[in-house]
Formats: sequence, structure tokens, C-alpha cells
Amino acid sequence: MTPALMIAGVMLVALVLYTLTGGADFGGGVWDLLAGGPRKQAQRDLVDRSIGPIWEANHVWLILVVVLLFVCFPATFAAVSTALHVPLAVMLIGVVLRGSAFAFRHYDPLHGTGAVRWGRVFALASLVTPITLGVVLGALSSDIAVDPHTGRVATDFVSQWLAPFPFAVGLFTLALFAFLAAVYLTNEAEGHDLRADFRRRALASAIAVGAAALLAYLVAPPAIQSDLSASPWALPLHLATGAAALLAIFALVARRDRLARAAAAAQAALIVLGWAASQYPYLAFPGYTIDGTAAPDSVLVPVLVALAAGGLVLVPALAYLFAVFKRPPRPA
Repeated sequence: MTPALMIAGVMLVALVLYTLTGGADFGGGVWDLLAGGPRKQAQRDLVDRSIGPIWEANHVWLILVVVLLFVCFPATFAAVSTALHVPLAVMLIGVVLRGSAFAFRHYDPLHGTGAVRWGRVFALASLVTPITLGVVLGALSSDIAVDPHTGRVATDFVSQWLAPFPFAVGLFTLALFAFLAAVYLTNEAEGHDLRADFRRRALASAIAVGAAALLAYLVAPPAIQSDLSASPWALPLHLATGAAALLAIFALVARRDRLARAAAAAQAALIVLGWAASQYPYLAFPGYTIDGTAAPDSVLVPVLVALAAGGLVLVPALAYLFAVFKRPPRPA
């Protein structure tokens, strides 16, 4: 295994972890926006309690992906950040606004004008950011070409992402994040009625995930449809993803919430792995392969050493953070 492939594997693991953590945070913002019924405020309070202690730490995985792409695959970074400049900029603004709004709305008296205004910003950013993230991921399978005469990325900054398939992937990403959040919140809710609220939302969003996946497949160009089954890992990953999805739905209906959480997390992780398998060996299509756009080994090897050393600090710290703030409350 080459150093470039090892670093690409680390990026994939980081993307999976960001989906399972940061993605669920964005989904929490969706349910904050859609809170309703007699327990509307209790639903929003639960979202606040669930996100509050860990949302900043969850972004470390996205930061890791961007930094590794910049340092280890500079040609791909240059092409992607040029051709997809618009959705990347919107996504970054969404991340900043969402975090700022989540903090600022607690500085105003409860239900005050400022709290309501920042709550709307938080909810809107929680919708826009997952969609643009999905647009970027969908566009990576599109045609990001280089002008053979100038050596520059041939782009008008629009055509690579302003197409049905990237936006269908964006809707799918939003539905997946909302599904994860609803399942997680079902586990964290106290009281039968509040758990039932989020269990219903989890089942509804599970259906939305399936519908969005079907839409993305139907509008995908023929080349992308064939890539989904080209990898020898494609069929096992598809079958495992489907099994995890069905298990999650069964567990929700049976009110086995912990099993539902594990199955939903497995489903999301398998979806990301399936996307990576369909992309391999490309970081961006066409021509931007892992080995073909990697930096020299004199750069990659020290990065691998730094990743190993950093992991010894980062992973235990994050595990301790989750152990402290996600531990079930002790009975009174």
C-alpha cells in the first residue's frame, strides 16, 4: 500500500466520522426548524442539549479532510477549489453562520427577539450546508477537466455543479443527516412522548433517504450509474447498506432504540464507503487519481508520522469528551 493510498484511507475514515457526528449535528438543526406540536420547546431543548457540548469538536474531521487534501493532493485541491468554488464557499459560510447562530441565540433572553432571529439563522444554515456538501460530493463524479493548452482547470464555476445529479446528492445528504439526528435524539430523549416524537421523525426521514437515493440514481449520468456497480466491492456494500437500513427501520418500529442507533450509524458509514468505492481510484473525475495527483513521498511520509502521533492525542481526547457529555444520566 502506497503512502498516498494510506492517506486517502485516513481521509475516508475522517469523512465517515464527520458524517456520523457533524452530520447528525446538522440534522439536529433540521429538527430544530421542524419542531412542532405540544412538545415543540422540549424538542428544541433536546436538540440544544445534544449538540451543545460536542458540536465544535465534531468539525475536526472535516478540517482534517481539507488539510490532507491541500497538503497531500495539491493538484486535486486546486482543481476542486476552483471548479467548485461557489458551493464550497456557500458551505463554508453555512458552517460559520450555523456555529455562530447556535452560540449567539443563547446570549439573548429565552424567546427574545435576538434568540428567535439567531434560531432562524441556525435552522437555515443547517439546511443549506448539508445540501451544498452533497452537491460538492456529487460534483466530484462530474467532469472537472484541465485545458490542455493552458494547464488550467477548464471551468465556468457553474456547470460542474449546477446539474440535477449533484443537487439530488445534496438532498440525499440532507435526508441522511436528518435521519441520523432523529435516531440519535430518540435515544437521548427522556420521557415516552418525546421519544415517540423523534421515533416518528426517524421513520419519516428513513423513507426520505430511500426516496432521495432513488432520485439520485435516476438522474445520474449513465457513466455514474455504471460506476456504482463497477467495483468488486459494490455489490457487498450495497447489500450491507440495504440490510442496515431495513434493520434500522425494524428496530425503530420495535422500539429497540439502541439497535436502531447502531444500524443507522452502520448504514451511514456504508453509504460513504460505497461512494468511495465507486470513486476509486479517483479523488475527482476525470484524471485526478490518488497516486497521480499525490505529493512526493518526502511530503507524504512525514504527514503519516504526524497523523499517527496526532491520533494518539486526538482519539483519546475525543473519546473522553463523548464519555463525559454523552453518558446516560444517573437515576436520582
